[in-house]
Amino acid sequence: MKMLVGMDVEEQQAPALEENSSFSFVDDLNRNCTLSTKQRFHGFAICFVAGLTCTLLSMLVFFKPIKFGITFTLGNLLSLGSTAFLIGPKRQVTMMLDPVRIYATAIYLASMIIALFCALYVHSRLLTLLAIILEFGALIWYSLSYIPFARSMVSKVMVSCFDTDF
Repeated sequence: MKMLVGMDVEEQQAPALEENSSFSFVDDLNRNCTLSTKQRFHGFAICFVAGLTCTLLSMLVFFKPIKFGITFTLGNLLSLGSTAFLIGPKRQVTMMLDPVRIYATAIYLASMIIALFCALYVHSRLLTLLAIILEFGALIWYSLSYIPFARSMVSKVMVSCFDTDF
């Protein structure tokens, strides 16, 4: 059960740390910011519901691309951050930087930055709308990277649908 929520099995039985051992910043942060299982579920639920609410509220302002871009991207960020409560920030980053999904992660994060940039600084409805379309596509591709063989299946379906040879 502990492994499902991102806790190490050895956390409860960890021996005293040696003074000589050196840990990275992320290891230090994980060790000092431990949450109970109940707190992890509460943090996940709050962030996920807030992200889902922002995403659903963005549909109310769909025809105003700048407001839509801001609320939709904020909803994505909150939803993405909610999973860090379940599995921990270190494991979240490790999974996002896994060689299988590094490109999907980079495109997804870059599309969120581009959407916010277009909405907040450029104030271009067309560019914001294009950035949101890119963000939505990147979200789907990123999400598919967590399902075994999903991206290859979707790729094959898309190729067969748009194959021009008759």
